[in-house]
Amino acid sequence: MALAIVMGFHFVSSWLGEKKPNPEKLRPYECGIVPTGKARFRNPVAFYLIAAFFLIFDVEAAFIFSWAIAFDRLGWLGWLQISFFMFILLFGLFYIWKKGGLEWGQDLKRIRLPPKTSSSPSSTR
Repeated sequence: MALAIVMGFHFVSSWLGEKKPNPEKLRPYECGIVPTGKARFRNPVAFYLIAAFFLIFDVEAAFIFSWAIAFDRLGWLGWLQISFFMFILLFGLFYIWKKGGLEWGQDLKRIRLPPKTSSSPSSTR
């Protein structure tokens, strides 16, 4: 029912709406700034990893907060359960840290550069 209403509103607005396209109306809106370049750009993998870590630990904070609110009703069994939950998440954090998932820059120890070849005439003397 909701989908039919939305489709009906969309059809009526496109049928009755005024259509005067011009370059200014067709340009993407970017807060008054004239767009330059392509809108799509490649983010480094580290950006997505940090975003995933943020989501994981944000959900963890929500669970811990709700546990803290109900601490007196949950007792020691609740404390053991939240401790196990935190242990699993900390284990995952240390694993990711050991594997280098939290490093932003290029790790020079892992990068193997090709040997320098000298092709300039000054280096052959």
